[in-house]
Amino acid sequence: MTDVSPAAPQAISAVLADVDGTLVTKTKALTPRAINAIEQLHERGVLFAITSGRPPRGMRMLVHPLEMRGPMAAFNGGVIVMPDMSIVDERAIPADVAPAVIDAIGAHGLYAWIYCGADWYVTDPGAPHAARESSTVQFQPTVVPSYDSLLDRAVKIVGVSDDHDRVARCGAAVQQEFGAHASAARSQPHYLDVTHPTANKGVVVERMSHYYQIPPDQIATLGDQPNDVLMFERSGMSIAMGNASAQVQQQATYVTASNEDEGFAKAIEQFILPRAVAAPVVTPTPAVPPVGQQLGPRLG
Repeated sequence: MTDVSPAAPQAISAVLADVDGTLVTKTKALTPRAINAIEQLHERGVLFAITSGRPPRGMRMLVHPLEMRGPMAAFNGGVIVMPDMSIVDERAIPADVAPAVIDAIGAHGLYAWIYCGADWYVTDPGAPHAARESSTVQFQPTVVPSYDSLLDRAVKIVGVSDDHDRVARCGAAVQQEFGAHASAARSQPHYLDVTHPTANKGVVVERMSHYYQIPPDQIATLGDQPNDVLMFERSGMSIAMGNASAQVQQQATYVTASNEDEGFAKAIEQFILPRAVAAPVVTPTPAVPPVGQQLGPRLG
């Protein structure tokens, strides 16, 4: 007799979420329902991690309400920080590539700004979207006359324009020209993020899987932008937000509601918690960790 019993639900032991457009609302707020959903993940032993194009200090306000217990991937994985904001891993764009990236961004008519470590630099205090970015990350950029002295340690270069098609074309051109030496992807329609080639959200999934000894098919990812598709492709379950473009939604396993309609919390409740399985316990090592590693008892 053929066994026609339904297959067991896919087990999920870890969740990796984007921040802007996914975890938080348009006003950059965490809702009580989203916080409660993450509390339920903690209670079930499911690992919860975040990855964002934000700088490390731009993730600081999430640590306490979400009870973050391990490293967080800033700059799409270019810098890994602990909840106390100490840096445990940093991957700069190759120094011989960064100037050419700046030139390419300018040639496409985008304004460029850069991040080095935890610091943000612009050459124009009135730079496009700088005021909004300051509100989001909750600190001001440093104004410099040029980027020349910073390009040997840039962890993220951002191209900015309100011409979204121009940003998309620039991203394709930069990825084609520098793909072996840099990763280029849009984190917002008006932002092109250029980072180290191993600093992208797909690699964050791989590093998380490797350290925690969790198969990629037991990791769920949530996001809303083209740069989130890289982690969709490497995780067993992917959930696109209702506010994501149709192209991004087509790359996901499921689509939830928008970030303005509790999409994150609804996704956790509907798709993750019914499949929740506690992650294995991993003994910390003193080595600099890949993303997701907990570095001792103080992190829980």
